[in-house]
Amino acid sequence: MARDSRNALVALNRFGFGARGGASGDFVNAASDPRGFVKAELARPGAILLEVPGLQSTPQLAKAVFDYQFEQQQARAAAAKAAVPATEAAPQPQPAPGAKPPQSRGLSLANVAQDISPKEQPLQPAATSAAGATMAGAETMQPGAAPPPNPPKPAPPQLNVIQKTFRAEALARLQRATLVECGFAERLVVFWSNHFCISADKGGLARMWAGSFEREAIRPHVLGRFADMLKAVEQHPAMLFFLDNQQSLGPDSRAGINRQRGLNENLAREIMELHTLGVNGGYNQDDVTSLARIITGWTFAGRQGVLGTPGSFVFNANAHEPGTQRVLGKVYEASGLPQGEAVLADIARHPSTARFIATKFARHFVADDPPPALVAKLQDSFARTDGDLRSLANALIDSDEAWTAPLSKMRSPYEYLVATGRIFARVPEDPGRYLGNLNLLGQPLWSPAGPNGFPDTNAAWAAPEGMKLRLDIAAQASARLPDSLDPRELLELAAADAASEETRRTIERAESRQQAMAILLMSPEFQRR
Repeated sequence: MARDSRNALVALNRFGFGARGGASGDFVNAASDPRGFVKAELARPGAILLEVPGLQSTPQLAKAVFDYQFEQQQARAAAAKAAVPATEAAPQPQPAPGAKPPQSRGLSLANVAQDISPKEQPLQPAATSAAGATMAGAETMQPGAAPPPNPPKPAPPQLNVIQKTFRAEALARLQRATLVECGFAERLVVFWSNHFCISADKGGLARMWAGSFEREAIRPHVLGRFADMLKAVEQHPAMLFFLDNQQSLGPDSRAGINRQRGLNENLAREIMELHTLGVNGGYNQDDVTSLARIITGWTFAGRQGVLGTPGSFVFNANAHEPGTQRVLGKVYEASGLPQGEAVLADIARHPSTARFIATKFARHFVADDPPPALVAKLQDSFARTDGDLRSLANALIDSDEAWTAPLSKMRSPYEYLVATGRIFARVPEDPGRYLGNLNLLGQPLWSPAGPNGFPDTNAAWAAPEGMKLRLDIAAQASARLPDSLDPRELLELAAADAASEETRRTIERAESRQQAMAILLMSPEFQRR
């Protein structure tokens, strides 16, 4: 079979995370059959699910975070009790008649700190305490005394259970993206995770559950039915917490009457606007309010486990709005939990949902303004197969429009950083540098600024300031590489004869190997997809 270098680059960059370095042979494999190379990943067992030892379920993580928060609460209460003002602990002696008042100490930070310090000893690592003792000794040294030898550096602060969990989930995701052959399956996960996004910045529970939400509500359905993913997402504790549905009470429900509190429409609105029908999808405010009433009672069990296993989805009948409701012209009889599930099933099949998902899917993978013929093919596949997402992915790969469109989209920060690790054949062992660079580039992991997720257009990622930051990261990454890596050889692995003459000449003329590596990482062949 003839070698197709141009479409090999499309296969690896547009649909995957780019070629891997080392002896992977990704570009050669892709060039022999570009479409087959991309599709093959979907047929591999375990290509989507992320089952890593140590990663726990949402209820298990809920127990851990509830226990941690309870311990913190107890510790704060104990600290407050211990910090009793000295005036309350013992009577103060009264000055003798005519005696001068005691001289006030100077208002220094040291004196203020001494006055307000708690009576209990702070919990510090031993290294930190030793460093503190060294500094205290340094303050009392006589003039002319020799400075102490290099004092030990304070130990880094210990991570709490929420931080450890987030980093473990991030590392598992990054390692999977770095190791897979093409990356199309992982790209699908990233797309759907951003479509049904939560934000880890919402609070401790959201940060704790960000990874398990993706593992439990997104990954199992990436090649399944859209309606099943929709139901899994909207009933997952992470989404319910993110959009405050646990606070929503039916006005006429028992809990609503007793607490004099009512609806929260956040989840209902985002289901229609962002998850299914899209803006101008044929719904109105009355539909949003009706859906909000229908999904009252969709919540998760708290720390006490009164409604069920802590951190699990539960239907609280006492908070559910009773009665029939009308959504998009259809009447749904009162039936408790099945009432809301029936609405989701119907919305998932709505023509507006097919159009909205097809457009967004094409925009993510192909172009900011995707070819109308491609959108029509994807919409037809979605509607004809009852939202079968494997068929949708195959329809994308089978369409000529997805291969002939120019590589004009800019890689997102996440795609850029993963592609960099892949071409250097560096499997991350610690997520810290990735997480820091994602923050720097404006795409903090699982933490978009709003429920609409991270933007998916060039305008968001191709701004001059963002490109300058990418260059800085490229230079830093290049400086850490061993001398054995040749940028010209890496260009062959990444693009082979699909690389432009301009890119080749610029790398050849670089003043140093480090500069040449940075040029490679900033080249159109590496940045565009």
